[in-house]
Amino acid sequence: MAEARQAASHGVPRPAVDDELARVLSSHEFRTSKRCQDFLRYVVETTLDGRSDQLKERTIGIDVFGRPAAYEPSDDATVRVKASEVRKRLGLYYAGEGKNNSVRIDLPPGAYVPDFHFAKPESLVTEIVTAPQSPEMRRPGSRILYFAGAVVLIAAAAFFYLWRQEAQPHTVLDELWEPVFQQAETPVVLSAAYVPVYTPNRAPGDGPPKTAADFTLLTDQFVGGGDMLAIESLASMLNQMHRQYQVRIGTEVSFSDLRSSPTVLVGYSYTRWRDLSKEMRYFIDADRRPLMVLDNGKPTSWAIPNLTADKHTNEDYAIISRVFQPDTRTLLVEIAGITQYGTTAAAELVTSRDLLREALGSASSGWQKKNLQLVVHTKVIAGVAGSPSVVGTYFW
Repeated sequence: MAEARQAASHGVPRPAVDDELARVLSSHEFRTSKRCQDFLRYVVETTLDGRSDQLKERTIGIDVFGRPAAYEPSDDATVRVKASEVRKRLGLYYAGEGKNNSVRIDLPPGAYVPDFHFAKPESLVTEIVTAPQSPEMRRPGSRILYFAGAVVLIAAAAFFYLWRQEAQPHTVLDELWEPVFQQAETPVVLSAAYVPVYTPNRAPGDGPPKTAADFTLLTDQFVGGGDMLAIESLASMLNQMHRQYQVRIGTEVSFSDLRSSPTVLVGYSYTRWRDLSKEMRYFIDADRRPLMVLDNGKPTSWAIPNLTADKHTNEDYAIISRVFQPDTRTLLVEIAGITQYGTTAAAELVTSRDLLREALGSASSGWQKKNLQLVVHTKVIAGVAGSPSVVGTYFW
């Protein structure tokens, strides 16, 4: 009984999901990775069995990857990393071998509960219109009936798809991003900052650089790895939400762009947009040591005193801001960590239904329509950002 209710909640019968799972697992994208197969099989079957509430990071780590019962997900990123890989493999599969499948299995960003749905109506239309005709179908009367039936099927498919879209549960993820989407009809701009990099300008054979004159500063060629991981998470979420977006780099974003398009600035606390951040309660000051999050200009305990010269650390902090800008008359979202690890963790938070539900579950009523700032903390294990946690909030 539980299985029937769970399958019905996704709009796809369980046998159809089982068949699609078998196709996906035997595909080129998945048959080369047993761990990805195990992960996807586990989350799909657990959901179909009506136990999706058990799909937590710890449970998956224990049941799928053999982690001990006492292991801490914040110290081991295996489940998160593998979930990200499964999402990429699913994307590749449905862009190629599985593009004409009538059923799809998706793993929404930041979640471990898969989504099962029928293909969009346009896929069904292509199949109907291009179906081969038998001699009987070439008869005038039969052709009319054929196209009448095709119209009915197209209309039914379109109705089902639109009904399903309306029936999707309204989540805290929607509540965070809806005010941003409502600002304009134009695509969302995802902008990553340039990172200044010094490069040797000596000819081969001249030996290692010895003075500052032996280096050239490159200001518009490199982007931080953490920033690009954040952009990837945001783009994946927008794809799932069927929202258009554009990726811009550094100086490509102008003040005019901020006026005309909802914009997400990634890693901008150290760039020319830092003046926008300084007007807010929480701000990362790159000129202060140790690097930390300031609260109205005052020092806090949200600092990383053990940051090495090569920017490695065992923990990091980030700030997420969603603020209405009077100058541009639009909402601006900023996601910036003290280092790349914080930026990556903050992006994971704002693209995850489960993490946001935990972070904003106790927020005061009406927060959805207010400006907000979240201070995020993450542990860094073996060069990978751990699960993000919110340590400070401000709504106004």
